[in-house]
Amino acid sequence: MSDKRIWKWIKWAVAVLVVITFTPLVTPTGIYKPQIFGIPFTLWSGMIVSLLIVGLVWWGTRVHPGRNE
Repeated sequence: MSDKRIWKWIKWAVAVLVVITFTPLVTPTGIYKPQIFGIPFTLWSGMIVSLLIVGLVWWGTRVHPGRNE
């Protein structure tokens, strides 16, 4: 797969993750369970989304079409 195509997929994936972050899927109102190690659902799901975005940004720096300029 070409770098341009991967770059497009990464941009879409980040956009989808940003939108999902502000939906009730990640930030439901009044729900704090389940908890992992005492961390409420909203916090650990937000951390997972943030780590995914960081990973996609890192990958994006490797395949960006203008990285060699």
